Amino acid sequence: MEKDITKHKLRKIIDKLSRYRGRNTELVSLYIPAGYPLPKVTQQLRDEAGTASNIKSKTTRKNVLSALEKIMQHLKLYKQTPENGLIIFCGNISQQEGNPDYELFSLEPPEPMSIRLYRCDQEFVLEPLREMIEEKDIYGLLILERNEATIGLLRGKKIEMLDHMTSGVPGKARAGGQSSVRFSRLRDIADHEFRVRVGQHLNNLFLDMLPSLKGIIVGGPGLTKNKFVEGEYIDYRLKEKILDTFDTVYTEEYGLRELVDKASERLQELEVMKEKKIMGRFFQELIKENGLVAYGEQEIRKALDMGAVDDLLLSEALDLWRVRIGCKCGYEEVFTKTGAEVEKMETELQDTQCPKCGNFQLEIKEKIELVDELSEKAEATGARVHLISVDTEEGNQLLKAFGGIAAILRFNIR
Repeated sequence: MEKDITKHKLRKIIDKLSRYRGRNTELVSLYIPAGYPLPKVTQQLRDEAGTASNIKSKTTRKNVLSALEKIMQHLKLYKQTPENGLIIFCGNISQQEGNPDYELFSLEPPEPMSIRLYRCDQEFVLEPLREMIEEKDIYGLLILERNEATIGLLRGKKIEMLDHMTSGVPGKARAGGQSSVRFSRLRDIADHEFRVRVGQHLNNLFLDMLPSLKGIIVGGPGLTKNKFVEGEYIDYRLKEKILDTFDTVYTEEYGLRELVDKASERLQELEVMKEKKIMGRFFQELIKENGLVAYGEQEIRKALDMGAVDDLLLSEALDLWRVRIGCKCGYEEVFTKTGAEVEKMETELQDTQCPKCGNFQLEIKEKIELVDELSEKAEATGARVHLISVDTEEGNQLLKAFGGIAAILRFNIR
């Protein structure tokens, strides 16, 4: 669960940083690998500052030098590079010319990092960070019948269709004047040629993925899939990856989903199957007259306070924050707001009167992502926390029908 939360936070950070644009090449990205000496980094930044002092544009020069100085001051907080390395982004993120806002974002990667990078550009360099949260393990999917084939991928919880092919194999009715033997032979030849073509497509798509490809699952309604698996149609390295075959009815995207469902026992350790299983339990309880479920923020808070939550289900797409505002007079209020609403509140509070004393002294005292807050409450009571993606039908239902917050309960709270 901790790994899921870490990835969730990184996705949020990436999404936030990707929205910033510099007016010129003035946003600094710095990746420091694990074990790399910080004095060398500081010296490199001094050298870069010397180079930046020659920038012709006065505004760009000031922005770059200010960012570099802010990074060097931040590095003084560390005696040595953190265990997994260090990533820093810094620059003027203000959208108002002449009113600079130099922000620094610092994070330690979730795994040891070997990349060393310094770049000053119009946007932050985020690709190495994205690679850290990508699902490393993938499964190839193939649905094959005489008339068509669908090739796809199961990457983490996401099912992706890569290709759909039709065969051109003649139907069962033969053309006039052809003997049944000749027609059958022509069909077999066309059938074989189609399997050859499918094999070539699989080789082209999957051979480059071999280091990450954990297996290939094959489905289809008839014997064509078995002939394919038993024949020499794909590279031997891919053939060794075939885990099993399953009888399926559908093709294209729906067929790929059917294949993953049919292969659930083989894939039960995958996150997508764990997700489907826990959401299945939730829906089963939901349709019962006194089902042990709760959903919506207020009801979930009540259940957590009572220690009634057994499994907490939170959507990865949830963009809600718990915000506490206050005034020097002692007034306080707590809200749940979207990320965009929090940003708007931060700029508007200075012009908002305190409802208690009437002064313009309101400020945000504390803010925390709702996912983090509810997860901490759940773990404190021994409840299991599940981050549910929106890459599955069940995950979409959780977000759209239940606000992205639900739970399976230990006992009824109504």
